[in-house]
Amino acid sequence: MAEPERVQPRLRPAPLLFEPTEAAADPEHFFDLESIEDPRELLARATELTLAFRTATDRSVEFQAIAAAQLADPRRFDRLTMAAIAERADWTEDYAKKMVEFGRELMRSGADR
Repeated sequence: MAEPERVQPRLRPAPLLFEPTEAAADPEHFFDLESIEDPRELLARATELTLAFRTATDRSVEFQAIAAAQLADPRRFDRLTMAAIAERADWTEDYAKKMVEFGRELMRSGADR
């Protein structure tokens, strides 16, 4: 049986939902920061974005871990191996194992609330 074609990683990160596509297509544009002339205002807005991206990254990683744990669940008839999860997420197999365990911990703690 032929192996499925591996998806090539994206060259650019996925556009954020609230940035207009026309603006995202312009490499010089980034959330209108380039139009802010006052350095105090620029620093404040760039800091807000940095904090928002960090928070979004943390939440995204949690959702990745939960999805990995669900895909590895031995009760699923269509469960995936660690190698398959790692390949889908472009992780190493060791990292996939850690993410599955992290996801299981998140699901357990969510059930305790």
